[in-house]
Amino acid sequence: MSGDGTTDEGRTAPGDGAGGGPAGNPSHNGGKHRRRKYGRNRGDDGSREESMVPRAEFQSYYGRPVLKPPVWEWKIPAYLFTGGLSAASTMLSVGADLTGRPGLARTGRVGGAAALAASMYLLVADLGRPFRFHHMMRVAKPSSPMSVGTWILIAYSPGSMLAATAELLPASLRGTLPGRLLRFAARPAGMSAAVFAPGVASYTAVLLAQTAVPAWNDAHRELPFVFTGSAAASAAGLGMVCAPLEEAGPARRLAAIGAAVEIVASRMIDRRPGFVTTAYTTGHPHHLRKASEYLTLGGALTALTLARRSRVAAAVGGLALMAGSVFQRFGVFEAGVHSTKDPAYVVKPQRERLDARKREEAERAAEASQE
Repeated sequence: MSGDGTTDEGRTAPGDGAGGGPAGNPSHNGGKHRRRKYGRNRGDDGSREESMVPRAEFQSYYGRPVLKPPVWEWKIPAYLFTGGLSAASTMLSVGADLTGRPGLARTGRVGGAAALAASMYLLVADLGRPFRFHHMMRVAKPSSPMSVGTWILIAYSPGSMLAATAELLPASLRGTLPGRLLRFAARPAGMSAAVFAPGVASYTAVLLAQTAVPAWNDAHRELPFVFTGSAAASAAGLGMVCAPLEEAGPARRLAAIGAAVEIVASRMIDRRPGFVTTAYTTGHPHHLRKASEYLTLGGALTALTLARRSRVAAAVGGLALMAGSVFQRFGVFEAGVHSTKDPAYVVKPQRERLDARKREEAERAAEASQE
């Protein structure tokens, strides 16, 4: 209401003589009497009075979003992929080393370290300045997923890099004392990295789910399973591409398990009740995630059938699994960005929760009156 006694739309406010006479006198209201009917009609929120004001549209000031969209670029979803690939590859390499599969162990160690280096580059590049990552190491805050994830990554990196260095050691240095010590340390180093690998594969899902982005926050229960399953499938795909067929059995089994976890958890997101789910099931994010599902399912089926006997089929299936993981990360990322640009993803869930609370209160009041 403005200072001259009028509302924002320019109508005279009630109680100021509207309708040509004193307020509250129906005889001066254009010759028409108004009657309020109580107890007959109910409003949209379940109250006893019918609202005379139409429900608001999903709009914001000057068409701006209610939430500020994430400023992250493509580097962040790429970082999500490479971090998960590194963690799952490290775990696969430890199992291969303990069961006498040197080719698969070498693939996991070297691939995991390469993916770790790529993820660190992508993270620092997105931060803009390298010293910002250094500043993140100056603080340890258990209540912050970003801080916890940073320290998990720091604890994971040395073991992964040391195990990969032992695999890449030139033949001329392997017989020397430093070379023998490095090769001896490769197994415990890999096992130490494997202890932190599950956290590296899943902490990014927790980080996204703890934000105010509607699509990420709404799927906070399913995202960790989507990310860990996707990480396992991508690492299995790398093993199928690079490891010998006779040693790639664990990778093929991991491909089936990871793909099943990823697809089931992703479908659970799609079937969640509520309006926010449409951020995943419509538009560009839906196309990315649907492509991911087809590629992941095709790669898993190939791993269980043709990849056992055909080197070409194993390579094709492995690449499909890795591509499916990439599409999954970009699809989840794009769904979150989309949900911040449309005010409906913020306003409508809040309204649904408010209406549900009012219905519960009305039901409790009705039960109390009956007693």
